[in-house]
Amino acid sequence: MKASKKNGILKPLSMALLLLSQLAFADTQVNVVGLFSGSAVLMINGSGPQTLRAGQTVNGVKLVSADSTSATLLVEGKRKVLGMGQAASIGGAPSAENNVPVKLFVDSRGHFFGNMSVNGASLKYVVDTGASAVSMNSADAKYAKIDYLKGQKAQSSTANGITDVYVVKLNTLKLGSITLNNVECVVHEGGFPTEVLLGMSALNRLDMTRDSQVMTLTKKY
Repeated sequence: MKASKKNGILKPLSMALLLLSQLAFADTQVNVVGLFSGSAVLMINGSGPQTLRAGQTVNGVKLVSADSTSATLLVEGKRKVLGMGQAASIGGAPSAENNVPVKLFVDSRGHFFGNMSVNGASLKYVVDTGASAVSMNSADAKYAKIDYLKGQKAQSSTANGITDVYVVKLNTLKLGSITLNNVECVVHEGGFPTEVLLGMSALNRLDMTRDSQVMTLTKKY
């Protein structure tokens, strides 16, 4: 009877210890879905959006500072600087950080904006399924150190008239923790478009799902 009782106690205890060990190595996932001066709207471990003010900590995530372009966070003690639409995953499975889905919130005009990184330069983008390729203006290209004048020259008809464009390949384009390589990009000479258009040369490599006001981008390959 004593042995039976002892086993009956040890079994649930061992299961509880196993569960705790799994939780200890679980990743903490953070998505930035809103940025303001001194505060940020975050989604932590898939939870709903919540606003954190500078100095506030929720579920192991501390907002150190924030402005309209980025948020500085301490995630499980590790410092991360994330822009709008970017994500990070910190914890026991570092490989999961390579493809954390990016969540974007619709704005009042029905558009989805986020921040991408090209050659280490942070650029604002808008999702545009009507654009055949990623497109940006020449100022953004220069900021990202893209030698676009060596690209294939062509002309494009825009709302501002006929403009010269250059077709280039982006070696690395990052959307949060999602990395895309060898992405076709069209650079427009002049100030159009005002934000980078995240067109189909990138979107074809992503799964896009929309749930009400949230769009989720997940890497296919």
